[in-house]
Amino acid sequence: MPGETATGRPSGTSTGGSGGAGRPADTGSGSCAGTGTGTRSSAGTGTGTGSSTDTGTSWGPVRDRPSDGAAPPRVAVLGASGFLGSAVAAMLARRHLRLRLVARRPSAVPAGAVADVEVCEADLTDTASLAAAVGDVDAIVHLVCHRSGARAWRTDDDPLGEWVNVGMVHALVDILRAAPGTRRPACVFAGSASQVGLTARDRVDGTEEDHPASGYDRHKSLAERALLDATREGVLRAVSLRLPTVYGESRTPTAADGGVVTAMARRALAGEPLTVWRDGTIGRDLLHVDDAARALVTGLDRVGELAGRHWVVGTGRMTTLGDLFRTVARLTADTTGRPPVPVVTVEPPDHATPVDFHSFTVDATAFHRATAWAPRVPLHVGLSRTVSALARGEGAGEALGVGRPSEAGGAERLGGSDTAGRSG
Repeated sequence: MPGETATGRPSGTSTGGSGGAGRPADTGSGSCAGTGTGTRSSAGTGTGTGSSTDTGTSWGPVRDRPSDGAAPPRVAVLGASGFLGSAVAAMLARRHLRLRLVARRPSAVPAGAVADVEVCEADLTDTASLAAAVGDVDAIVHLVCHRSGARAWRTDDDPLGEWVNVGMVHALVDILRAAPGTRRPACVFAGSASQVGLTARDRVDGTEEDHPASGYDRHKSLAERALLDATREGVLRAVSLRLPTVYGESRTPTAADGGVVTAMARRALAGEPLTVWRDGTIGRDLLHVDDAARALVTGLDRVGELAGRHWVVGTGRMTTLGDLFRTVARLTADTTGRPPVPVVTVEPPDHATPVDFHSFTVDATAFHRATAWAPRVPLHVGLSRTVSALARGEGAGEALGVGRPSEAGGAERLGGSDTAGRSG
């Protein structure tokens, strides 16, 4: 890919100091504010104040406050203001830990939080701000990804995407490598099931050889490789969970899902026809955001068994876009009392690629056997909840959801991992 060196690091990426994330040095602006004990504020530089118990190589489920008086683990969610990030934050906030929510925009403190929550606004493409976010943590959930226009994610024509998606991961590894002591933070990275590329299989289980076919998927693969290489080096303990199409209702107005399900539900609520490419038989594995967030938290809990490789996560069920859109139309009609809007076929745009027409589902047997995770939200229930939330005006703000840009006809966001278009 353009700008890539032999190691997969984007050209110009800093290995420390003031550059960082494959871009010129930034000024390092940012702020943190906490709730409860341990409240901290910063200018987005340095490594943070306050102490954190060095858990060494241990990390496991944290549901009860430590009885020995030790400080609970500190977990940083990078990209916490996004669609998936806000769902992960809500789950972690129910635990007795120190939770740092980091994003470019303010993150909402989850309702009923038990955790000591610290909200940080930071430009994570600035090395100093990134160091302040992760320098003293025991675990990281990495959900940051830059997304651009419909054409750019199919190619490598977006330098900013490379800076954010790949360069920032290398900067993260460099920061942790240079950190004093023996801390090896756990790290869960949200990858994309589409990283496999145009496989001949219609059901992927994670054993396939990867041939990423878009700039987006190449970025995901390079970032994943950097984290897994750093795990073998002993810098951290990373696990990559490759998610399929993630959908669902949003928890906050600024974290609305921008994927195909929400896009079509909004059209149906507006009384507009739903357009699907060709005959609508393109198939997708659809995972509800609650199940995706639970998979990521499970990955954190079981990092000891999972670290050092990628795992695919999904429902194992294929849904064609034609059936999906017709179901959305019916559910919207049930909600509004109006007749269902029509679902019409259209020709795909010129910039469509073979990836857009590639159908597969995800076999998550390996991840299930390792962790006992399984999806809990049936598709019809998840779709109904999504339509109902949008009808009530919940999550109807700026579309800051996961994966790729939504288009008429179904070039939906295939990855389930991302926050909105910048870095959080």
